[in-house]
Order: sequence, then structure tokens, then C-alpha cells
Amino acid sequence: MHHHGYAWVGDKKTFDRESLRRPPGPAPADSSDHELRDRYREAVASFPTSGIPPLQTAHWLMKQPSVLRGTWTEPKEAGEWLGLQLAELAPRFACSAERDTHRLVLLVTYAVARLAWGGDVSLGHYLKGTHFHSIALVTCSPNRATTELACPGRPF
Repeated sequence: MHHHGYAWVGDKKTFDRESLRRPPGPAPADSSDHELRDRYREAVASFPTSGIPPLQTAHWLMKQPSVLRGTWTEPKEAGEWLGLQLAELAPRFACSAERDTHRLVLLVTYAVARLAWGGDVSLGHYLKGTHFHSIALVTCSPNRATTELACPGRPF
């Protein structure tokens, strides 16, 4: 078992577009609907390479390795990365209560414990202005939520 880290900062309007955050479903049965076929092709091409967070945390594993921010075999190491990411962006959090150092330490502690039993961690924060920060740690080989998904990183 190991853990992959993902992070994204972008415009909140982009994050709110659920169609960008869903993996493509089955190909459209009606091939005469050009608009539907074009949207499907776009989803097939863009979902795996896009750093936009998927709706389901485990679906990060469907993304290309290029969107990975790190891989760790130990939950504590993944938690250290999470703590660094949170500390770096905390001054930009829109809500002052979310910047509280004690709260951030508790988030990291909780994340390490969750990863230790094979769970995933997904956090999001509104940033000052119109941006959103999403960060996830996804357990791999296998993932409890989607055991059929292959590891996007190096073989373990």
C-alpha cells in the first residue's frame, strides 16, 4: 500500500463545473448527435490530463501520472507533505478560522490516521479572491473505494 498526493489551485468557477470533474462514461449510443459525440471526445481527452479535482477522490487514480505531486509508502511522510502544503497556502485561506495552526495540525494528524488504515483524504479551502484550493491523498494498491483502478504511478 502507498499514497499519492494531488493538489490544485484554480478559479472557483472552474471547480464548480461538475462536467469537468467527472470521468467520461460510456460512448454515446447515438453517433448522429455530433454535439454529444464532441463533448464525449473532449471528456475522454481532457479528464485524464486535467489537474482539476474529480468529484470522487479515488478517481484521481484515473488521472495521468503528470498530475501526481508525490508518492509515499508511509502515511507519516504523506502527512508531512500535506502539512507543508497547508502551511504554504494557509495565509491565503478566505476564512480566518481555517488558518488556525492548531486546526491545521489536527487535519494532518487525522489524515495520517486515515491513510494508515487505507482511507483517502480530500480537503478544500476557499482562498481570498475567487480561487479554490483542493488537496488530496489517495491510497493505492488497492484503493478501498475503487479496487479496480490501476496505480497511475510507478509499480509497487
